[in-house]
Amino acid sequence: MDFGYARVSGTGQDLKQQVKELEQAGVPKDQIYAETFTGTTRDRPEWQKLYRQLRKGDTVYFTKVDRIGRTVRVAVDIVGDLLDKGVKVYILQMGGYIDNSTYAGKLMFNMLTIMAEFEHDIIVERLATGKAYAKKHNPNYREGRPKRRITNRYKRIYEYSLTHSIRETALTTGVSESTVKRIKRQIRESEKAND
Repeated sequence: MDFGYARVSGTGQDLKQQVKELEQAGVPKDQIYAETFTGTTRDRPEWQKLYRQLRKGDTVYFTKVDRIGRTVRVAVDIVGDLLDKGVKVYILQMGGYIDNSTYAGKLMFNMLTIMAEFEHDIIVERLATGKAYAKKHNPNYREGRPKRRITNRYKRIYEYSLTHSIRETALTTGVSESTVKRIKRQIRESEKAND
């Protein structure tokens, strides 16, 4: 059987293009496993589901080498396991199957995984450099998610929470308990700053 695997690392990324490419390669839509998960580990929920059902003679399609894994070690381990299991690995980016039985095949695959890891490391380094520059040159720079604006709805939730428990407030207003706590904390901090 033919299977496909698509993966992105962050929620801001889109799986649709990978899924489309896998379908165009002939993989049935219901045989494509897709997930948003880091590629630095092989313990990914959708990957594990797919891996458990693979049998000798099956083929797994990936769009690129870095979709298998973001580090050389992870990608090489996964491909090695698949080939040992008798599962064929097809990389659309390479336009063919991975053949670890030849030196040229091993070299090609290892070079692509090294390049994928190198590209990832450059991205991480650029982000760190950008953060360091922002910290040094922007006095208002803060790491992490920016605080949400205190809306009229948040103010009403806060006022309600003053006479009711966190749980009651969450149930009545339709937000989570953690959101109620965050709203209370944010408004109290805002009030202290304005005093």
